[in-house]
Amino acid sequence: AGVRPLSFPQGRRRKRRRRRRRPAPGPPAATMSASAVFILDVKGKPLISRNYKGDVAMSEIEHFMPLLMQREEEGALTPLLSHGRVHFLWIKYSNLYLVATTLKNANASLVYSFLYKTVEVFSEYFKELEEESIRDNFVIVYELLDELMDFGFPQTTDSKILQEYITQQGNKLETGKSRVPPTVTNAVSWRSEGIKYKKNEVFIDVIESVNLLPSCPCVHPQVNANGSVLLSEIVGTIKLKVFLSGMPELRLGLNDRVLFELTGRNKNKSVELEDVKFHQCVRLSRFDNDRTISFIPPDGDFELMSYRLSTQVKPLIWIESVIEKFSHSRVEIMVKAKGQFKKQSVANGVEISVPVPSDADSPRFKTSVGSAKYVPEKNIVIWSIKSFPGGKEYLMRAHFGLPSVEKEEEEGRPPIGVKFEIPYFTVSGIQVRYMKIIEKSGYQALPWVRYITQSGDYQLRTS
Repeated sequence: AGVRPLSFPQGRRRKRRRRRRRPAPGPPAATMSASAVFILDVKGKPLISRNYKGDVAMSEIEHFMPLLMQREEEGALTPLLSHGRVHFLWIKYSNLYLVATTLKNANASLVYSFLYKTVEVFSEYFKELEEESIRDNFVIVYELLDELMDFGFPQTTDSKILQEYITQQGNKLETGKSRVPPTVTNAVSWRSEGIKYKKNEVFIDVIESVNLLPSCPCVHPQVNANGSVLLSEIVGTIKLKVFLSGMPELRLGLNDRVLFELTGRNKNKSVELEDVKFHQCVRLSRFDNDRTISFIPPDGDFELMSYRLSTQVKPLIWIESVIEKFSHSRVEIMVKAKGQFKKQSVANGVEISVPVPSDADSPRFKTSVGSAKYVPEKNIVIWSIKSFPGGKEYLMRAHFGLPSVEKEEEEGRPPIGVKFEIPYFTVSGIQVRYMKIIEKSGYQALPWVRYITQSGDYQLRTS
């Protein structure tokens, strides 16, 4: 069944001057979130902080940096540090530390999700999140911290909604309209009412990344160097760009194997999705019942869902390499690349990174297609092929002077890395079967679908 990413409860917009509300008897202590949130500079000096619950002294933050430095020296640094009964859950971003303090029984995953969401919101407001942007936007940062969390629980975390009433000009917050945007109190908090477009369209991108990692011959000596695969998986995302008027309901149909089993269809062309995660707009109960992906979408760009398939993937671009050494003075590397995908498909922007000895010099290259360049600071040769049709084979030869062959033997041989993108193709075979758009005004809308397969962590062992 699908698992929705942590959805943050949306609360009613509060007036600027208000009394602190007592928390209603609610979640047990085990679900408690952050007591306070601090933003520190790289030296550990607090730039700004917000005390949400008052159960942890704000002076406790003084213990964070000495504790972090001590753990770092001991080589035992962890994302959670403790001092007495107080726990520091922290992340580092750019030259800043974001730290949440909490007592025991906190929901750590909720706190970390909140910290990363805070970074995302600040980055969308200030473009670059760093110490200077915090100092220059002190009032806005404090207003955002006030709206992002209430009494230790994440509240309004959608930057599009926040931007409706927290603008870049902080002084307007006091004198501007005090009307609460309906999205804050709506059941559909991620979409505003009254959206209108002259042309109603939905663009669907199905993007799959292929992760391929080789076994190390030293760990598995019985497996030859360029024929073994340790990890093979597909990580997919479905992203939408929505330009629809009103408050439409969308229903997305995939060739999901579980759905095909429920409806008695042929399972041959179906895909078994694992680790499915949805945007908060998806009705999970509906998906659990009949595998229908039904939702009222946010406006604009968003990621509808992600999934993973642990399956044996045939390498889409297979690499063979041979290294020849001559009289301890030079080395020749021959690399052959073969496209093992459909002939009608084409891989674009292919980059093959071939490791070379760190003391190699005097490079010379010969390629059957594309171009090669030596990157000495990374000890690699990058072979670039603009367009790589399926079923084709290409060859690259590289010659280097080599003062010490023995040194290369000691260093070992890192794997060859491959980057590519294949449009109009998915390696898993996932398909969008339909997209239904239902809106009370009855307008016609056009859904557009695009498929892309790209390299993720894609490596092959040299011979």
